[in-house]
Amino acid sequence: MAKGGLRWIWISILVIILDQASKLWMDSYLSFNQPVNILPFFDLRLLYNTGAAWSFLADAGGWQRWFLAALAFGISIVLIVWLTRLERKQVWLAIALTLVLGGAVGNLIDRVIYGYVIDFIDIYYQQWHWPAFNIADSAISVGAVMLVIDAILEGRKE
Repeated sequence: MAKGGLRWIWISILVIILDQASKLWMDSYLSFNQPVNILPFFDLRLLYNTGAAWSFLADAGGWQRWFLAALAFGISIVLIVWLTRLERKQVWLAIALTLVLGGAVGNLIDRVIYGYVIDFIDIYYQQWHWPAFNIADSAISVGAVMLVIDAILEGRKE
């Protein structure tokens, strides 16, 4: 039987598979930076992000590829260790960590293979666009919100 939170690692694997499959599909069928309108506030738009969130460090000259890859790898190791130390009853926290882990690995794969992360979800209102993102980014965001909720709830218990 998997130790602590590792029994939920299948969530990370599912996130990685969905993320990589969607990125490959979008990269194969979409033209770079050419929007495909889905809804009045949602386009599919193929973009390549050489930086971190919101294209932070995108123009840093190339060193950021390996820095961000090493950071994602290190964070992934920390998350795996954290998962092994959870008690079986800490399901919410385990799911949050596996979502973040799956997203981190999904983007790490892109960064190592291509040198950039493939983004394709474009949410906007009129001329205002949220930075483009992908399934890995979504998993990281949901997992992070769950971690905040867990911290708040645990704080109230004490």
